[in-house]
Formats: sequence, C-alpha cells, structure tokens
Amino acid sequence: MSTPQTAPPAEPVERRRRRGWRLLAGVLVVLVLLVVGARLTWSYLNPFGETTVDRSQPVLLQSIQNMSRFQAASGNFQVIVDLEKDAAFLPDAIKGTRTLFVGAGSVDAYVDFSGLPKDAITVSPDRTEVSVRLPRAQLEKTNLNNDKSYVYAQQRGLLDRVQEMLSSSPQNQQELYVLAERKIAEAARSSDLRNRADQNTKLMLEGMLKSLGFTKVTVKYADEP
Repeated sequence: MSTPQTAPPAEPVERRRRRGWRLLAGVLVVLVLLVVGARLTWSYLNPFGETTVDRSQPVLLQSIQNMSRFQAASGNFQVIVDLEKDAAFLPDAIKGTRTLFVGAGSVDAYVDFSGLPKDAITVSPDRTEVSVRLPRAQLEKTNLNNDKSYVYAQQRGLLDRVQEMLSSSPQNQQELYVLAERKIAEAARSSDLRNRADQNTKLMLEGMLKSLGFTKVTVKYADEP
C-alpha cells in the first residue's frame, strides 16, 4: 500500500511579490542599457552626421601702410530694411517676398593729413604762435556688423518656397546687406558726424601744440576765411 505524497508547501505571497519586483527592475535596467547603448552607437556610427575640418591656409601679411589720418569720431547706426518683391499678375500668397532685415553698423569720420600743403602750418618767428589749416573731415565706408545684422521676419509665396527648396544654394542675402550699408551711409552723411570730427580734430591739435610750448594756436579749415 503506497503512502500518499504530500504537495510541496506553497510559496509565500510576499516572496513572490518581491521576486516580481526584482524581475521588473531587471527588465527596466536592461531596457535603459539598450537605449543608452543604441544612442551611443548611433551617435558614433551616424551616417548623416557631419564633422567640420578647417583646412584654411595661414594668413599672409601682404602690406603695411603708414596711417596719415586722424580718426576723430565714430557713429553707430541701426536701420530696419523692409524689402518687398511682388509679381505683376500673381497674388503675394503665390509669388512674392517681403523681408524685414535689421542692419547695424558704424561709420568713422577722419581728417586726412597726407595732402596738407607746405603752407598749411605757419609758425611765428619767435615760435610762440602757430596757425594750422586743415581739410574737412571725411567719412569712411560703412562697416556693417555681421554679428548684429540679421533677418527679423520674412514672408514668401508658395512658388518662392518651392524654388528655395529646389535650389542648391542658400538664399542670397547680399542685396539686404548692400541696401543696409547704403542707408547707413546716407544717414551718416546727413548727421552731425563730420562736424563732430572737425571739432575733435581741432581740440586735439590745440592741446598737442600748446603742450609743445606754443602759447597761441589757431586751427582753421580750408573753407574758412
């Protein structure tokens, strides 16, 4: 007569619960490692990644010129260029662009001493008085600051968007920069920049010549009587 076999004791519920949590935690750790490993592998083997290599040649000094001018003043300007291009028989939503461009730049005013005639400086026999006759200040070319100049807003028609997507070169913004430089140059010419440069040059020469021992210094410009 065989003895009946007793069933193994049931595993406590608390132990099964801890085992389930450990299994879940292990699965989560494995998933995190797989995701991190996949991202690292993709970043290392990314076929679409780009690297930048600067193979520029060393800068060559071509010439040195002696400066014979005094930079007497500098003006900082900002202009908002509103450039709109429309098609003759198409609405703006189909063909046309409007661009708002912020242009920031500076213009220097200087007095050129290189062309002074021999009689531009006269000294009295006792070397106590000196008279100087100068040309008026001139304006340098506009120096547009690329770091502070940017396209603020732009509206483009459907055809312009398609054309830009199919183009192999990015949109040319040279026209905006040229227009901003031109407007800043016009503003500089109509401003008080040159008069300020004339005054600063006159004060600079008076102070320098008096420090050299002249008791009377007269500085005039070529168009003054």
